[in-house]
Amino acid sequence: MKAKQTVFVNDFTDGVLDPSREMEYKVRDGGHIVANTTPGCWGPMITPALKGGHEVTKPVYVEGAEVGDAIAIRIHSIEVTSIATASGNDKPVEGRFTGDPFIDGKCANCGTENPETYIEGIGQQAIRCQVCGEDVTPFAFTNAYSIAFDHKKEVGLTLDKQAAEKVAKDSKHYMATPEGSIQNPVVTFAPHDIVGAMARLRPFLGQLGTTPSRAIPDSHNAGDFGQFLIDAPHSYGLTEEQLEERTDGHMDINRVREGAVLICPVKVEGGGVYLGDMHAMQGDGEIAGHTTDVSGIVSLEVEVMKGVNIEGPILLPVEEDLPYLAKPFTEEEKQKAEALRKEWDIEKMEDSLPVSFVGSGATLNDATTNGMERAAKAFGIDVPEVMNRATITGSIEIGRHPGVVTVTFLTPKNYLAKISLEEIVSDFYN
Repeated sequence: MKAKQTVFVNDFTDGVLDPSREMEYKVRDGGHIVANTTPGCWGPMITPALKGGHEVTKPVYVEGAEVGDAIAIRIHSIEVTSIATASGNDKPVEGRFTGDPFIDGKCANCGTENPETYIEGIGQQAIRCQVCGEDVTPFAFTNAYSIAFDHKKEVGLTLDKQAAEKVAKDSKHYMATPEGSIQNPVVTFAPHDIVGAMARLRPFLGQLGTTPSRAIPDSHNAGDFGQFLIDAPHSYGLTEEQLEERTDGHMDINRVREGAVLICPVKVEGGGVYLGDMHAMQGDGEIAGHTTDVSGIVSLEVEVMKGVNIEGPILLPVEEDLPYLAKPFTEEEKQKAEALRKEWDIEKMEDSLPVSFVGSGATLNDATTNGMERAAKAFGIDVPEVMNRATITGSIEIGRHPGVVTVTFLTPKNYLAKISLEEIVSDFYN
């Protein structure tokens, strides 16, 4: 398969990131990936034929990427194409899965595992088993809403019952579901518990990363959701040690948006860049468990970074998304610090730039520890130094509750040079 300068991705996984599967797309180092992504959480969650909780793009092989390298992914654009969507809190429906409702859904009536489905009518009983016709949805809403967007995709407004049902009756149109998607559109449920609430759009990718070195359901490719795989009764069960093979592509960090750069570890030949789970907006933490999943068009640029051996993603957020203490210093601030240096006879002042290490784990505390340990290991320093730097020149910010964070701090340039990151970070922020 010959690598292309630009690949257009419009095929999706069955919910599983499997390194044993041949990658159907191949892009040159320095090339571009353009994808029409499907909505993330809720649509796949009510489609038990999908085995991962999401429906992400098939991975793209990046020419020249070898295990132990990294791939820098520049997010050039993210454009929402959905006209409306729906979301809300979830609760699993007992009897409609074996061990994990995201992965091993089954029909409670006929026992078919991961059954194909069809839609009959609207509402929370509309998803039916293809074999016996029984209501088969593994999840139900607790509190939920439908929301429509203006033509410029700048604001959204939650809908009443009549409007939500109008959307539900033409679900694929309003959600702009890509042709290759098999998910049932979540607007079919027509939820309307919150009516007339305004919200601003700021789209980002909940899923962006590289393929793990073992088969992992896509929504579980993280340290928090991955906990459900430990000793699980289905075929994707693994040990705590094997979970370290994840790549944390499922981050739900709202700073993974247009203009940002994400540097991802390569754990399989070619890297296997994939994306999906676009959200129209989300506050830190995705505290409701889900947010506004939408379809959209994404344009990425990829660059292989030879020998940049990292354990998890490193994010370079756009400057306005940085914590106040981690923003690059202005010339005026540098002059004031230089005066202090002379006053106190300090031999040399650090020259530093911001970086954000992604950490994940069973809890936010575990995720914070994971992110700090990744930073310490990368730079060859100890965790207490990371703690101090993150405290006075950065911040710990929640990506997803319960267990994804960013550990952000101003990093000396000589630290970045140790792991061949000085040039990309300097170019990005200067």
